Amino acid sequence: MDNDNNGQGSQQGKVFVPAEVEEAVRTLIRWSGDDPQREGLVDTPRRVARAWKEYCEGYSEDPAYHLSRIFHEVGGYDEIVLLKGIPFQSHCEHHMAPITGVAHIGYLPGDYVVGISKLARVLHGFARRLQVQERLTAEIADCIWQHLHPRGVAVVIEATHGCMTGRGVRTPDVVMKTSRMMGVFREEEKSRKEVLRLMGM
Repeated sequence: MDNDNNGQGSQQGKVFVPAEVEEAVRTLIRWSGDDPQREGLVDTPRRVARAWKEYCEGYSEDPAYHLSRIFHEVGGYDEIVLLKGIPFQSHCEHHMAPITGVAHIGYLPGDYVVGISKLARVLHGFARRLQVQERLTAEIADCIWQHLHPRGVAVVIEATHGCMTGRGVRTPDVVMKTSRMMGVFREEEKSRKEVLRLMGM
């Protein structure tokens, strides 16, 4: 049997899984029409619980933390900084289905810059939560705007949604695009066109 811990939950690796979480997954399996006690599903509740803890690890961090280490010595550089095509995965808050795509994050520095890997960490910090793509786009841009104080921020996300491709209208290969422009990228058409061109839009 999968659960002989007297309702106390299970410990595997470093992730404690409460018994009620495993039982919730068993209930879903039964409701879906399968037997949670058959061989292939016996350990599934624990695996699902541990997987969801990992999918949602963004709740345990502050994405803004990654922008706390800045660099002033940039040799007078004052043009766009862009990280293009950052892959990510999230889950929609409506059906808990996967959102899979890429993000393009750019900013026009003010007095300092941040390590480029930190932009990806901000993305993942927000993506590893239950999300809608529109809010994810806004959260990334707002975080950079508030903590780096740049002259402009541009975030574009392109993603497919499992809640649309695997259920409902079941329409594969449809890509949703969202964007948020702040500062000069919102106010100046020339700057907006430049950053979008660099993103390949």
